[in-house]
Amino acid sequence: MIAIIDYDAGNIKSVEKAFAYLGEETICTRDKDVLLNADKVVLPGVGSFGDAMEKINSYGLKDTIIEICNSGKPFIGICLGLQLLFEESDETPGVKGLGILKGKIKRIPSDGSLKIPQIGWNSLELCNDGRLFKGLDKDPYVYFVHSYYLEAEDESIVKAKTEYGVSIHASVEKGNVFACQFHPEKSGEIGLKILKNFIEL
Repeated sequence: MIAIIDYDAGNIKSVEKAFAYLGEETICTRDKDVLLNADKVVLPGVGSFGDAMEKINSYGLKDTIIEICNSGKPFIGICLGLQLLFEESDETPGVKGLGILKGKIKRIPSDGSLKIPQIGWNSLELCNDGRLFKGLDKDPYVYFVHSYYLEAEDESIVKAKTEYGVSIHASVEKGNVFACQFHPEKSGEIGLKILKNFIEL
C-alpha cells in the first residue's frame, strides 16, 4: 500500500490516478498510524512553500514525515513536495521547511526573456545513477510547473538536472528519500516509468 499524504496539497488526484493506472493501491490520508504502516509514502504538492508548511504543521504532520524518512521506507516528494524536504525557501523567508535534506530553494532568475513560472516540458540531464531513472533513455522529457528551484548542498544526492535560465537540481535521492521538482504523474510514459521504478524499490 502506498500512502499519499493529505494536507490539502492540490495535485493528489493526478498522483492517485497515475498509481492506479500502474495497478497500485493507494490511500490518501493524514492519519499518523496509517502513514507509518504504509509500504511507501508520497508527499505531493502544488502551491506556496509557506502555506504548505502551515498546513503540515497545523495537521501535526511534520514529526510524522521526519519519522517516515528516518524509517528506511521509500518516500518521494513531488514538485512542492521536493522543496518542503529542505530547510527554507526564498518564497517565504523565515518559514522553516522539514529540514530532512540540505540545500536552498531559490527563485528562478529572469531578465524578462523567460516566462516565470516555468510551465512545460524540459529535458533532464541524468547523473549519479538515480534509481528512479533506471531503464530510461538519456535526456528524458518531463513536465514542470514551478517558479522556484532547488540548489542542493550536496551534489552527490542530485540525480537529474535541467536548465531554465539557471542550472536546476530537478531530482534528488538520499537513502530511502527521493524527490522530483517535475511532475512524474503528468509526464506521460516517462513519468509512469519513474513512478514504476519507485513502486519497485
